[in-house]
Amino acid sequence: MIAAIKRNENKVFTSSDMARRMDRISDAFGLKDQTDDSFIRNLPFMAEDATAGAENEFQAAVAGKRENIDLARVIETSNYYRNLVEQARTGETPQRRVVALERLLKDKDGKDWENSWVWFPRRVLNRFANQVFNEDLKADKSISASEYRRDAACFVFEKNGENQVRVPVSYLLKLALADVIGDNFGVPKPIKAWGEKMLAHFSNDNSSPELFSFYPVKSNDSGRLGGKLAGETLMRFLLTQALVAYAGHKFELNENGQKVKVFFSATPPGDQKRLNDLISDAFYRELFMSPCLSGWDRGEDKKEYMSVCHKVLSRSQINAVTQLKEAGIINSNLVVLPNTSNISLANNGTHISLGSLKLSRFMADPGSGFTALDEKYTGDLGIKIWEHFLPLFATTYSAAPHRLDFQSFHPERVLGFMPHELTHTHLRMIWRRWKKKAHLKIMGKSLTPFGPVWLDRLIANIFWLKGDFVPDGRLIDYFTSVMSTFQSPALNGSLESEADLKKDLTEMGVFDGRMALYQLVRLRKYYQMGYSGFEHRYFSVFEDVVRDMGKAADLQVLITALAQKYIYSRQVNHAMIPDTPDVESERRQIFFCTAIGVPTFFVKTRTRNQFLAKILKNTAKTRHSRRYAGYTRVLVHEYQRALISLIQTEAPDLISALNCESILDDLDNRVNAPKTHAAWGRITQGILDGSGKHKPMSMPGRQFNANAEQYYGQTLRKAHVRQGFDLLGTAFEQIDLWARYRDPSSGQALGQILGSQDMLKFLKSMRQDFMDDTCAPETLKKFIYLMVLVISRDMKSWHNA
Repeated sequence: MIAAIKRNENKVFTSSDMARRMDRISDAFGLKDQTDDSFIRNLPFMAEDATAGAENEFQAAVAGKRENIDLARVIETSNYYRNLVEQARTGETPQRRVVALERLLKDKDGKDWENSWVWFPRRVLNRFANQVFNEDLKADKSISASEYRRDAACFVFEKNGENQVRVPVSYLLKLALADVIGDNFGVPKPIKAWGEKMLAHFSNDNSSPELFSFYPVKSNDSGRLGGKLAGETLMRFLLTQALVAYAGHKFELNENGQKVKVFFSATPPGDQKRLNDLISDAFYRELFMSPCLSGWDRGEDKKEYMSVCHKVLSRSQINAVTQLKEAGIINSNLVVLPNTSNISLANNGTHISLGSLKLSRFMADPGSGFTALDEKYTGDLGIKIWEHFLPLFATTYSAAPHRLDFQSFHPERVLGFMPHELTHTHLRMIWRRWKKKAHLKIMGKSLTPFGPVWLDRLIANIFWLKGDFVPDGRLIDYFTSVMSTFQSPALNGSLESEADLKKDLTEMGVFDGRMALYQLVRLRKYYQMGYSGFEHRYFSVFEDVVRDMGKAADLQVLITALAQKYIYSRQVNHAMIPDTPDVESERRQIFFCTAIGVPTFFVKTRTRNQFLAKILKNTAKTRHSRRYAGYTRVLVHEYQRALISLIQTEAPDLISALNCESILDDLDNRVNAPKTHAAWGRITQGILDGSGKHKPMSMPGRQFNANAEQYYGQTLRKAHVRQGFDLLGTAFEQIDLWARYRDPSSGQALGQILGSQDMLKFLKSMRQDFMDDTCAPETLKKFIYLMVLVISRDMKSWHNA
């Protein structure tokens, strides 16, 4: 009786519980007593079952003179700034603080102002765009007679005797699309109808613009969906560029000295970090937190939620200092306290979500025998299996190369949120190896910065201490995944596990129960999302969207299917991967080592994680650690190769069914020749091109990171636009045939847009002007109409299916 009560309290499933549950689920899915081929075909996430969608977070910047930029205007006219000036004048605040802020504003003059809002005359909005704006200003959009938000006045002001609108760039994109499709003169009906549906996809709860898939893509009978997902992403990116160009003309942004750019970039801009160090956390939120105008019925509530996130993350990083002291990484009271304003929410990534039509169908049917508890039980086990494969993705398919100078190498800064993500043991191991990688030694003695910047720079110059290069800086700067507590594991298959863990973490001052649980791979529950599947949240920047994102998505499907095979063939169960913080940290440390570029990690020789032990059994060049008794030393590179071998050995049936032979060949190249094939190598080379340098360590950290921002905003943005145009040309060929012979309404719309002009000739005639930012407004409008028409065909196919 007592044992039963304890099992219930701790939400632990016994072996017999697990066996009975899996028998029942397998029976419901029709997976019992099947031939091998039939078993594989009927697994979730196989060919014609898997679906995928993406959410992209973009970096926004507004280039212009200081007097024309909203961010500069808000700072200079704020009471915060005026009070700071007066405090400095009276000696209450050091003068250098005001000088530093003024110098920043002067340095930015005529350059990019990252995450600044934009302003424009309200008269430029047509009737429909005005209607959308007024609707989004409501306190509760689900109530037609709702009053305006309490902060509605923040979005309008008067200048030169005219009413002006000021909004984030993320919302500017939505208004631009609303204005295009709301034109009173000759907008084809299909364009207006599908364009209105697209408006809901322009959400924004972070500093940067966010845009999620207009429709999910579905795997075909060959099992591949990566190319489709990459194509859908590039279409959205190209549409975004067209909307930015349209807004520049129609909303008079260019005329008023504001040049907007939107592009892929993962780490917070250096100047935004610099500004963050000079202002309070509350003022930072006023400048950069999204007002959440689009995507939520009660936008102010969402805005308040995002403020909570910022406050909690800021507090968490300060609390991490205590964890570092307890771990023995900080051995004195001399520390550089993290800023009370954490900037990690300014990180941008891509989230790829995979869904299963089969799981979703069974969840929608109350009589299927597949319940929410079954979904959580199998989903949690799938995530635990999946986390072992994450080192195949970090830096290989996406990356965010970053340089750290010696003076930045304070553990309380560079280790970010890792004290809340790993146990002290693994944290100490990573920190020791990282210092060794960065050559932080003087005459054989380990050395980290002392604190005063002038002193650390002097030491760095005298002893040639250059700091380090990190292949993916975003993954160590962002709170990627909370660690379970001993009493509340996150992935034990219990329905209450997430709520219990959030309660524990809230009590520890690490988290807030109102926030969604941060995880590298997150279960998407049918009753919350409308589909059953997994969200993958570890992608940074794709150098080539088709080559990188497309192949990554195909590999995701393969590994997800392999996890399902392990689960339903009873090869792996929850007990084999224990739900304890040390086992969780043991497998996740490999992911962080990969992101940092640390070449080795250490695992208990007698690890309780049987699945990890299985992988390590076939990992080459392992040896007993001479430093850590009872641990085995493993090379990250050899672990990655062992994972590839495991997939090839244990999933030949899945590889064949999903047509993934070439995906694994490509992965092998990325792992074995990373400088030329992996994303981090290609992006790093792109950053270095034109600098005269051949290695990241050959230039100061600040210069390398500034070059990276320029590369993302110019070179890579244009490369992605070219990719989009190439795909659009193929789509135009298909839509022309579709419009002529299969969809009369599309044919009529095409005639309204172009008249007798050929689509491909139109595209060819305007492409270079678009690349040069010299497209005429009417040409841009036609281009956007055509893009909506192309995208709507796939939206329509998904809705009809």
